[in-house]
Amino acid sequence: MRDLKMNENIIQTFLEYLSVEKGLSSNTRFSYSLDMKKLFTFFQEEEISWLKTEEENLTRFIHQQSQSGLSARSLARLISTLKSFYKFLILDGIIKKNPTVNLFTPKTWKTLPKFLTVREVELLLNQPSDKDIFGIRDKAILELLYATGLRVSELASLKCRDLNLDDGYLRCFGKGGKERIVPVGEMACRAVRKYLDEARPGLLGGPLNELLFIADSGNTFTRQGVWKLLKTHAKEAGLDPSKVSPHVLRHSFATHLLEGNADLRSVQLMLGHSQITTTQIYTHVSKQRLRQAYDKYHPRA
Repeated sequence: MRDLKMNENIIQTFLEYLSVEKGLSSNTRFSYSLDMKKLFTFFQEEEISWLKTEEENLTRFIHQQSQSGLSARSLARLISTLKSFYKFLILDGIIKKNPTVNLFTPKTWKTLPKFLTVREVELLLNQPSDKDIFGIRDKAILELLYATGLRVSELASLKCRDLNLDDGYLRCFGKGGKERIVPVGEMACRAVRKYLDEARPGLLGGPLNELLFIADSGNTFTRQGVWKLLKTHAKEAGLDPSKVSPHVLRHSFATHLLEGNADLRSVQLMLGHSQITTTQIYTHVSKQRLRQAYDKYHPRA
C-alpha cells in the first residue's frame, strides 16, 4: 500500500513538472500519464523498482509495447516519456544514473517550441505592481526568467549568494548538477535589487532562508507556485494563460537572442544544453519567422 502511494505521488509530481517546466499541453500530459501507468504496471509485474531500474529493463518494456502493436508515433512518444521521467528524477536529485541515455527514439517531426513576441513579453513583465511586496517579487521573478532563460526549477533553487548584481551575472546548477554562469541584464538586476531591498525582508516569515525567492507563505517556491504566478500575470496582460508558462519564457529568451544575431554556441551555454542539436531547434523558429516576413512583404513571394 505504501509503495502504491509512493508510485502515485511520483507520477503526479512528474506530470506537474511536465506542465510547469516543460510547458506540455493537457492532452500531451494525459498521453504521458497513460504511458506512465503502463510503465508502473510493468514494474509491478516484473517486481522492479523504478528507483533501481536498468536500461535492459526499459528495453524489454519498450519491446513488449512494440509487440502489442503500438504505432511508430506512439512508440516514439513512449520513449520520450521514459526519457523525460528519468531526466526529471536526475534533475530533482532522486537518482544519480540515467538508464535512458542510450535509448533510441524513432525519427518523427519535431514540434517547434512556442514563444512570445517581444511585445507580448513586455506586456507580461509590466503587469506586477511595484506598490506591494508581492508585486515587487513577481516583477523580479518574471524579469529574471526572461533575462536568463532559466528553467523554473533552477530559478526556485537560486540562493542569494548565487547572484552578482554588480557585475550582472548569476550562477545556477542545471540538470545533473552542472554549474553554469549566465549573464543578467540591467533591467533584471534593477528589479532583483528592488526585491532584495524592499520586498524579501517582509516575506521572510520563519527562520532565515538562504533561497532568493520566497513564496507568500514564507516558504520556498515550488514549480507549481511559479507557474500559477505567471498565469495570473499573463491573464492580466490580456494574453492567453494556456499559452504562457515558465518554459515558454525560456523559449522566448532563446528565440529573441537568435533573432538578434546571437551565436548558437553562446545561446547553448546560457540555456545549459549539453548538445548543440537541442539548441538548433530555435534556428528553425527564426527561419520560419523569416519566411513569414518574406511571404508578407516581398512583391514576388
